[in-house]
Amino acid sequence: MSPRRPRLSGLRSNVWLPPLVAFGLLVLVWQLVATHEPPQTVATVPATLAALGDRPGLFWHDTLVTLQEMAVGLGASFVVAFTLAVVMVHVRVVERAIMPLAVVLNVTPVIAYAQGLVILFGFGIAPRYVVTGIIVFFPFLVNSLIGLRSVDREALDVLRTLDASRWEVLWRLRLPSSLPFLFAAGRICVPLAITGAVVAEFTTTGASAGLGSLIVVASGYGQVAVIYAAILVLAVLGLVLTLGVTLLERRLLSWHPSSS
Repeated sequence: MSPRRPRLSGLRSNVWLPPLVAFGLLVLVWQLVATHEPPQTVATVPATLAALGDRPGLFWHDTLVTLQEMAVGLGASFVVAFTLAVVMVHVRVVERAIMPLAVVLNVTPVIAYAQGLVILFGFGIAPRYVVTGIIVFFPFLVNSLIGLRSVDREALDVLRTLDASRWEVLWRLRLPSSLPFLFAAGRICVPLAITGAVVAEFTTTGASAGLGSLIVVASGYGQVAVIYAAILVLAVLGLVLTLGVTLLERRLLSWHPSSS
């Protein structure tokens, strides 16, 4: 066992040392810029950490609200997008009808319809779910559609020879083949959903909780350190969730070349 220890130790340092150095340099640049700028424009690293320590309960509560908006919007969007992709694979006319609408929805600025969603769904947290779901819908739809079609043609011919039903083909062939594409979409959409939740908090009215709402309120009172603390929490949240998706992908897709 002793000859393997240096190799494992080197592997661990190769994995963790570069990002640690990069984050350290980022914090250093942040602090250097903050010390040469007025405190009303850029908060220093100690001031940002002090803002987190002064009101941890507030940041924790708002983080949970933003995380809830992200999870609900992300989950609902994935279910709708994947279901539509399954239908599109089997019925091409549905793809021709839905895909242009999905493109229009994707390229339309969210601020253009955010207030309309508030009028439609009422004041509260529901419009935030919808805005978050809309923002991540198109990447989920495209990756699901490509993944479901990226099947081994020989395996598909074998299943058709065995008179397999569409459900059996979907379950035994199309779904496993689409997993790498779905996880790729997850790595894109999970941090994008956090951005979507914050954008929804910026652009919708009614509910006042969430990290985006905290940034809006803090900017109104000139609390720069609170703004930077909320941004720091969002960055850490996105990093942790993306890392979780990556680790889950490597665990479930150890047989696929993408896991390397």
